[in-house]
Amino acid sequence: MHASADSSAEERLRRIELVTDTSLAHLDVNDLLREILARVRDVLEVDMATVLLLDADGDELIATAAVGIEDDVKQGVRMPVGHGFAGTVLAGREACVFDRVVDELLVSRALRDKGISSLVGAPMVADGETIGVLCVGSFNEREFADGDARLVQVAADRIATVSQAGASRAERIAATVLQHSLLPGRLPAIPGVSMDGRYVGGADNGVGGDWYDVFRLPSGRVGIVVGDVVGHGLSAAVVMGRLRSALRAYALDDEDPARVLHKLDRKVTHFEPDAMATVCYAVYDPDAARLEFSLAGHLAPVMARPGERGEVVDAAVDPPVGVAVSKRRRRSTEIDVPPESVVCFYTDGLIERRQQPIDIGLKALCESVLCASASDVCAAVMNQLMTSASSGDDVTLLVLSR
Repeated sequence: MHASADSSAEERLRRIELVTDTSLAHLDVNDLLREILARVRDVLEVDMATVLLLDADGDELIATAAVGIEDDVKQGVRMPVGHGFAGTVLAGREACVFDRVVDELLVSRALRDKGISSLVGAPMVADGETIGVLCVGSFNEREFADGDARLVQVAADRIATVSQAGASRAERIAATVLQHSLLPGRLPAIPGVSMDGRYVGGADNGVGGDWYDVFRLPSGRVGIVVGDVVGHGLSAAVVMGRLRSALRAYALDDEDPARVLHKLDRKVTHFEPDAMATVCYAVYDPDAARLEFSLAGHLAPVMARPGERGEVVDAAVDPPVGVAVSKRRRRSTEIDVPPESVVCFYTDGLIERRQQPIDIGLKALCESVLCASASDVCAAVMNQLMTSASSGDDVTLLVLSR
């Protein structure tokens, strides 16, 4: 009898450990969670199973996937941390058993309406970080044993790892799609100049907040933007999208680059208090062949004139947007763009290298800029600077060639 019980327990443990086998790898994160929960329900012989994930601030638990109580997910159930059954599990940081559930311990109205009677929950921990709670339950009174709690904890550990990996993959895909959807497909034709740009996502950190943009202004002049949101992943890409849209809107109302960046800074400081970005915003006048630009913590452009090597333009640099350290008026720099000359805008990922002064990267960039068409300059710069020693950060390059 005892041997049979041990054998049954071992079999259930083995089945729990297999709930995340490779046959599920093709599923997206939501379908994957639902399939794993269905397997957990079958192995543990319970009526329902649900995953409650912590929100970004760690203040609420969100019903993300469920079997047996799908209404929780459909209704977007959210529960404050520190309350109810799931809050008890989080506070104790270990599996908890409630054989007879009273109303104040229930996690949602859906469970109360369905008449849930017994619950087991376990914290979901991945890489030392608690990301949520796995909850299983029965609609009939049932005495869950310590062995049941251990099995739920094993399942929670497996689901936490899969959930985090799936979420990271989904975030990378979403960030990539968002990033590339916001980069201009074809740059506008500008009289007397050619323009070309390059964007390469970071090899180490995935897609981030780099972007470039070129657009016509009502006056016939052209707005040129290169920016870099601090951070990586989907959150940086989302902030980048908002800054890109806001800057375009401000540029329609005011063609002074410094004032546009001032407005963008106010927007970021007020609505994106945790965000910071470096931005170079320039306005090019095709008739006068003049370029006016303002730098918000961004590297100055590199310019090459006929018969000369590229040089970093001497320009005033003000604080990045989102850094409320000074109320000083932002400044602009104006330069002429002679015939056959080239101006390169870029982000720091192009020139920064680990354990190497940034001046070395700047020198290499200056030496690689030649007076040629924008596409040829882009090719020459990328061939010279994008090597195995690259920083792994996002790289953005935008070239104007007259």
